[in-house]
Amino acid sequence: MTHQPSTAQRRVLRTADPESGLLQGPAPALAALVAQGLAVRHPRPPHRHYLTPAGQQLREQLADEAVPLKSADTAGVFAARTGTGGEGPQPDDPARLREVRSAWAGLLEMRRVTNADRTADRPCAWERTHLTQSAALALEAAGCRGYLVAETAQPEAVRVAGPDAQEYAEALEGAGWQTSAHLDRRAGATYLLASPRRS
Repeated sequence: MTHQPSTAQRRVLRTADPESGLLQGPAPALAALVAQGLAVRHPRPPHRHYLTPAGQQLREQLADEAVPLKSADTAGVFAARTGTGGEGPQPDDPARLREVRSAWAGLLEMRRVTNADRTADRPCAWERTHLTQSAALALEAAGCRGYLVAETAQPEAVRVAGPDAQEYAEALEGAGWQTSAHLDRRAGATYLLASPRRS
């Protein structure tokens, strides 16, 4: 490989089938990945494209990035706001709003490509391995404010705290998550446990 794949090519790599290595995407991106030694084109019709071992290795590296897309407006990797503070521009900043829309659209496309039934109404495998970032992106894309998303000891669950648990629950459930409300007795406040819906 002589150079790093473009944003479009990286998107195709990220959404490859993790088991078969099957790729789907624009023909120019697929051809470029073949030229870089990251994919091969099957010689028989319908001439599908599959990852090479080098492509599979790069796909695994890309899966560890903060969000499935690079922001269209910045050179860095987009990171959703988890509420931990020190997270850059204000939520109402126009550039930030564009970044959030772009990242959310990319995540929905990843769902369509990687979910077995090709639907975007529930989280995909990538989201299940990046719970905090995924839940935070769903909340930010829905316009929620004041939340704090944190890991929990429970598998496939995050804790969402803040002043408007009902709003957060509606946003997450609309994004394909399931939630349950709990009382933090020490703080005297309600928080949510949220996990990606499977069906």
